[in-house]
Amino acid sequence: MSRVGKNPVTVPSGVTIDLKDQDIKVKGPKGELTLAVHPKVSVKFENGAITVAPNAKDMESRALWATMQRRISNMVQGVTEGYTKDLEIEGVGYRCNLQGSELVLQLGFSHDIRYPIPQDITIVVEKQTQIKVSGIDKAKVGQIASEIRGYRPPEPYKGKGVRYAGEYILRKEGKKK
Repeated sequence: MSRVGKNPVTVPSGVTIDLKDQDIKVKGPKGELTLAVHPKVSVKFENGAITVAPNAKDMESRALWATMQRRISNMVQGVTEGYTKDLEIEGVGYRCNLQGSELVLQLGFSHDIRYPIPQDITIVVEKQTQIKVSGIDKAKVGQIASEIRGYRPPEPYKGKGVRYAGEYILRKEGKKK
């Protein structure tokens, strides 16, 4: 029995659920998300809650049970509250700014990095060293934050680079004379 999968997903007021066969559509105040549920899992919407159950007793069905429950839960939370990831840039001369629908990063390379912002994602540059990525799809927000961080991950000697807010960087000791 899955500890995660057995919990029903409560649907708050203002959120509508449209369930057709194996497709679920969640619509809320912030937007709309859809998901094609795996055929080894069944989904039911009743009494203001979504319940997910496996169709068989094999390992794959039980594994997908909790995965689908969590993805539906993330969709409901995304259309009501949304998700944000904060990034910090540290290093001399490292900075960023917005130019139209592009995020321009200056990370110590010979050229600027121009990152096109997708339609359903909002990127806000609060300072030149702080980026806030927000949207309704948790996976997409995390993927975009990871791609931005991947241009210059923090290095272990001085900690220069792009990091998540609050991320701990394990520091190494430099050479000794």
